[in-house]
Amino acid sequence: MRLTVLGAGPAYTDRDDAAGACYLVADGSTRLLLDVGHGAFQRIFRAARPTDVDAVYISHLHPDHFIDLVPMRHYLRYEFDPPRRLRVIAPRDLADRLDALHAEPGFAAAVFDTEPLDGDVRHVGSLNLRAVPVAHTEDSYAVRVTSARGGPGLVYSGDCGRADDLRSLLEPRDALLTEVSFGPGPVPEGVQHLDGRAVGRLAASAGVGRVLLTHLQMGYDPDETLAAVRAGFAGPVEFVWPGSELDV
Repeated sequence: MRLTVLGAGPAYTDRDDAAGACYLVADGSTRLLLDVGHGAFQRIFRAARPTDVDAVYISHLHPDHFIDLVPMRHYLRYEFDPPRRLRVIAPRDLADRLDALHAEPGFAAAVFDTEPLDGDVRHVGSLNLRAVPVAHTEDSYAVRVTSARGGPGLVYSGDCGRADDLRSLLEPRDALLTEVSFGPGPVPEGVQHLDGRAVGRLAASAGVGRVLLTHLQMGYDPDETLAAVRAGFAGPVEFVWPGSELDV
């Protein structure tokens, strides 16, 4: 599987060239988007035509993870005659949220075929997806993506407030693509996000193959965050930024 990072930012940031969460997973001819946050839509064209995307997975309904479904919808609706359709696997209120944003019943259904997330395995071309609920919003998920051709998986945390919520998805040698919002830590009391120490402990105990860090909040230092993860995990650790491409 090939991972291309189109957006890796949090809800707001002062970092140049930042965009909300958006990751393209390619496996043979299959294309899957993990989240489509603010500013991500136009970046899709750098890696694939949006019409070549087989499905979109949305981890939860915060705008930095789903709001660029709006320009995606407009593109598919108005750039083509007849409009193109797109499969979207997401928390069950996604369509209502998009419809309410535009005060237009049926806004989402004009092009999106939405499927509510649950514990079932979903198949997208040659990719298999298994999602589990995580602590963040009332309806937030992490997902493990694997290729039908075998090999380690990619586990994407979305936004997650308890590292242990990811444990049931992780298998030895998996790549863990995880938020590390609060850098080296600590996470403020009652806030549902992760820091480097929690990620390092989880990665070591689960035996993952590598850790890919993302979603660092404004004001936190990447080098200090890497050191916090490495204090608990001896394997490969790196940040991913828009434009990063790697095999997983």
